[in-house]
Amino acid sequence: MPIAALNAQLTVRFERDAIPLIADLYRHAYKLTRDHADAEDLLQETAAKAYAAFDSFREGTNLVGWLYRIMLNTHISAYRRQQHRPMLQFTDEFTDGQLFAHSRRSSGGPSSTEEMALANASDPAIADAMRSLPEKYRTAVYYADVEGRKFKEIAALTNVPIGTVMSRLHRGRKQLRDKLAEVARDRGYTLPDAA
Repeated sequence: MPIAALNAQLTVRFERDAIPLIADLYRHAYKLTRDHADAEDLLQETAAKAYAAFDSFREGTNLVGWLYRIMLNTHISAYRRQQHRPMLQFTDEFTDGQLFAHSRRSSGGPSSTEEMALANASDPAIADAMRSLPEKYRTAVYYADVEGRKFKEIAALTNVPIGTVMSRLHRGRKQLRDKLAEVARDRGYTLPDAA
């Protein structure tokens, strides 16, 4: 049988047998992560890993147990990576060492209009809204919207999959938009209904 036909057959079998069971594992994922967004991310990673390894699953054995083991191993690996990652903390003040390191990297000031605007933006409402975001969302928004990094770079910096970066960025931007909507209205900006 050609490889394409085997892959199609494997996909059909995975969609039929495994996908319904993965949704049922949400309760277990939430118990492991204690956060709804992290539980959804864990299930997404579990589904991706299970699909990639589905050809090694023997039909007739315990599929739920196999999926649960993948989910548990994925969670344990992510937890271990998190323990070895340095803690990021956002502060209002910079140390002399940080200022010196930044001045050595930058060649005499901001190089783009966006960087100049961010360097001069000291709006306390924006700073407060950023601080109020959960750390994982704040980090994703900071790297993407302040530093202008790509998803792949953010994934490497935070040791999470690109899909997790995308979902955290989406959720962080939405929370930030919700928090700043009232500030925008007070300052006379008109917002579309979707905002």
